[in-house]
Order: sequence, then structure tokens, then C-alpha cells
Amino acid sequence: MYKAILFFNLVLLLSCGTPNDPESLIGDDGGYKIVSKFATSGYAQDIVVKDSLAYIAQGQSGLIILSVSNPKEPKFISELTYGLRGYSYKLAKKDSAIYLAAGTFGVNTVNVANPLNPLITKEDRPIAPAKNFHIMSDYIFTAVSEEGINISNIKDPLYPSSRQTFFIPGYAQAICTSAADTSAENNYLLAACGEVGFTIFDISDFQDGYNIYSVVGWLDTPGYAEDVTIHSDLPVAFLACGTGGLVIADYSDTANVKIIGSYSTGGYAKEVVYKNNKAFVTTGMRGLQIFDVTNLTSPVRIGTVETELAMSLAVDDKYVYVADESEGLIIISIP
Repeated sequence: MYKAILFFNLVLLLSCGTPNDPESLIGDDGGYKIVSKFATSGYAQDIVVKDSLAYIAQGQSGLIILSVSNPKEPKFISELTYGLRGYSYKLAKKDSAIYLAAGTFGVNTVNVANPLNPLITKEDRPIAPAKNFHIMSDYIFTAVSEEGINISNIKDPLYPSSRQTFFIPGYAQAICTSAADTSAENNYLLAACGEVGFTIFDISDFQDGYNIYSVVGWLDTPGYAEDVTIHSDLPVAFLACGTGGLVIADYSDTANVKIIGSYSTGGYAKEVVYKNNKAFVTTGMRGLQIFDVTNLTSPVRIGTVETELAMSLAVDDKYVYVADESEGLIIISIP
């Protein structure tokens, strides 16, 4: 009798698990396979891949440049640490310039025309605490946390010229624009604002970055809004919201922005990239998670690649490049 009760309790315990809870079930890789790793000298925070070169922000160790022409064997090209102030969190690239967000030390601009010998060209200490970037045409937007958003002209990419920094609700963590240049109508600046959520500004009348831009939309998101990107064809934003996971928002009516889809990643959703009806999300200790978002109202997780501390990513047609704070660069093939 005792054995029967024990067996019944064991079955009951197993049946009361949470198989649909991402905290307990991450799922298989869906065909996304790690093809190589490269241990960076610092804590890899962010990555940009361009012309077979990977540029990685690596915290106190600054900038490292790797060749990924053969993704199965990344090769060291150069590193820039001396002279760079602060902790390199995020980076962006325009032509031969790399911009490094260095928190309270502002923005460092680096000339990488010769990848073997990167050189610092400018330090913008007042643009602080610098958190993240977005480039639109000849302008770079910098998320500066509690200070808001800075706009600088980068017609000369190596020597940015600041236009203004304006306040926004919450702490600016990441930004993007709904159009690629300043001539577009109905151009919006979309901001991930931490615990305040998601905010939209009308920047249609851009005026070389000097105008006053009004808030036209806002959405209270779950968790802490860390990153934002947009759909390539629709007025839809994808947000990485920390413990709130992946959030999909419709901003077709900016006066009534609404959540139309979401997925609890189980980890801490840090960054999101949209490409070809898929959302790629880094989730810290839960690694890289890939979602089919063909149906925007019902995202489906189609793959998980386990890494130690996935922070950021870049995606091309064949590979996903993950900046992992513990493991460095991880290159993953796309099935």
C-alpha cells in the first residue's frame, strides 16, 4: 500500500510540472548549430559584422576585430584597449568609423580603415551615460539612459557633430527609426525606455536634428524594455523586455499602440533582431532563442542554442554571430 501511494505521489509530482514554461523547458536547437567559438580577451557585449570582419565591444578590454571570412575558424586581426576610456557596452559602424558606447565616459569614435591598426579619433564625453546606438543616413542616435537621446551628425563619420540631447520618459536603452533617411514621411523614432516601456516620437520634420520632437505613442511593456527593432514591411516593433521576454507591438495607430504578441523566453531578453519572419533573441543564461513570427500574434519558438551568457547578436543569410559575455564570439549556422 505504501509503495502504491509513493508511486502515485511521484506520478502526480511529475504531472504537475510546467512543461510549457520556458523556465523548465527550453527545447531543441531547431537545426541551429554552433560551428565555432572564439574566446575574446574581454567580456563580449556587442557585435557588428561587416565585410567578413566582426567588431566586438568587450567591456574594459575595448574593441577587438576578428576575421570571420571562414566562420568555422575566426581569426584575430587586432585589438584596441589602450586609450579607450570606460566600459565598452555597444557599438555601431558607418564607413570606416566604429562608435563605442562607454557609459559615463560617453562615446568613443575609432578609425578602422586599417583593421590592423584601429585609431581613436574622437571622444564625446558629454554624450553620457551612453548605452546604445542607431544610425539613420548621416545621423547617429545615442541612447543616453536617464539623459534621453542624443542626435549627432556623422556626415564626416570620424568626427561626429552633436546636435542636441533631449529628454524622454524613462531611461533610454535602445532606439531605432521607422525610415532609413530624413526625407521620409511619417518617420518615427522608437525607443526602448526600461521600466517605462516603449515610446514613439515623430521625427518627420527632422531639421538637421535640431527640432523639438513630440511624443506620439507610448506602451507599457512587461519587464524592462532593453531593445527594439522593427518589421521590414509593417508598422510592428519587436522588443526585448528582460524578464518580460519577447514583445510584439503594433504602432500603426500611434495613439493606440498595443501588444499583439509575446513569448516568455524564460531568460532575460537582452537584444532582438528581426530577419525573414524570424526574431532572434539573446537571453543571457538561456542563450540564443529563435522565433517564427510569421503569425505576429502567435510567435513560435523554433530553436534554442545554449550559451553561457548571450548578450548581443548579428545575423546574415547563413550565420548568427553571438557576443557572449563569458564565451566570447559564438558563430551559429542557420538551417
